[in-house]
Amino acid sequence: MEGLAMLRQLIGQLQELVEVYGSHPHYHLQQHHHLHLQPSLQFQLPLLNHHSQQQHQQHQHPRWCPINVDEGSPDDYYSFMMAAGKSGSLKMLEPCKPPPTKRSRKERTRGKSSGTTNTTEPMEQHIWKDFPEDLYEAVIARLPIATFFRFRTVCRKWNSLLDSESFSQHCAEVPQATPWFYTITHENVNSGAMYDPSLKKWHHPTISSLPTKLIVLPVASAGGLVCFLDIGNRNFYVCNPLNQSFKELPARSVKVWSRVAVGMTLNGSSTSEGYKILWVGCDGEYEVYDSVRNSWIRPGIMPSSVKLPLSLNFRSQAVSIDDTLYFMRSDPEGIVSYDMVTGIWKQFIIPTPLHLTDHTLAECGGRIMLVGLLTKNAATCVCIWELQKMTLLWKEVDRMPNIWCLEFYGKHVRMTCLGNKGLLMLSLRSRQMNRLVTYNVSSREWLKVPGCVVPHGRKRQWIACGTAFYPCLTAVA
Repeated sequence: MEGLAMLRQLIGQLQELVEVYGSHPHYHLQQHHHLHLQPSLQFQLPLLNHHSQQQHQQHQHPRWCPINVDEGSPDDYYSFMMAAGKSGSLKMLEPCKPPPTKRSRKERTRGKSSGTTNTTEPMEQHIWKDFPEDLYEAVIARLPIATFFRFRTVCRKWNSLLDSESFSQHCAEVPQATPWFYTITHENVNSGAMYDPSLKKWHHPTISSLPTKLIVLPVASAGGLVCFLDIGNRNFYVCNPLNQSFKELPARSVKVWSRVAVGMTLNGSSTSEGYKILWVGCDGEYEVYDSVRNSWIRPGIMPSSVKLPLSLNFRSQAVSIDDTLYFMRSDPEGIVSYDMVTGIWKQFIIPTPLHLTDHTLAECGGRIMLVGLLTKNAATCVCIWELQKMTLLWKEVDRMPNIWCLEFYGKHVRMTCLGNKGLLMLSLRSRQMNRLVTYNVSSREWLKVPGCVVPHGRKRQWIACGTAFYPCLTAVA
């Protein structure tokens, strides 16, 4: 919505320019040396006195009809900018043409069936030829992520924005959006499905670089990149599902084929400064991959204060807060943490709430959360806890609505947490049902997720596993 608002502001300011100068087609922007278009979203327009405005209104030239920016849909503004890219310049609507109005779905359908289409005249080239290029990038960087896939098809120039350093800087200035979820389905283990919670829509990317003969699972993410590990726990891969940037990591120096827990952090604010990946096994072996060195290093050994074996909860993905990774363990119950900068391990003994199963860690705004199934007798409910820093105890903060929990009564329900970055996606399944829900930790809002159906298919897919990641168009593996 922020991109839409800024685009409305941009169009409104350009309309004001046309209102002032549009009635004099022979006036060019170059002839008005007092008018400057700065490379930002704020236009510095000249202030005309009331007398000058009256003189302009008395001319007999045709008036320019404005575009209604308040009643348009996001697609209307997207189409508006699309016309700019295709023509290389922008032109306003032709004189005396009434502003576009919304039509009902029935009218739009009738127009399509009859073969009639609404065409928009290109905008005046002499107005737009000096339009600052960086304004295009600033607007595009603030559009919804899903829109950019269509945006790339406009022209080669806009498609090449992914490699533009200035566009990367604009994207870095935009606050992190709602996390997406990269998931693997039971029937399509070699092709993932991405869920966009803002549009409540599933996307089905094709990552051609991932091996097709191996089953690879998403195990961690950072900065728009997703880390994959093959089911044999041998090979690591890093990929950006949006721009297909891909890297196969070098072989590990320690040959551990047992199950490992994986965490991932950034060296700075973006992937341009590099990233690190940590794997740790139950016996205390661990290694850290540094993308800057493109190699695995073994910083040291597990301190004696951490009880071995770790008995890690492999259903629970690591939680990252700043440069520290947190893993859930049992026997004794609690959390172990690793600081990726200092290389220090710590252990926290924290008893788990009673009658809890399928529990996993989550994070929101630097707070460590716990989500799990609370089962007693035949009743089952999803509960959320927050770790109290002073007492190191779990405090319950929310529960799934009772009317939803009634569906679980008397059933053997299993739960998998597919994302732990402020917005959680929970997969709840039994022999009789398969449910996907999201939970917003900040707003405490529970929402049902539409079924995942592959293109040209009808059967809903069972989600096997997944991870949350912040979509980033410019992140490079």
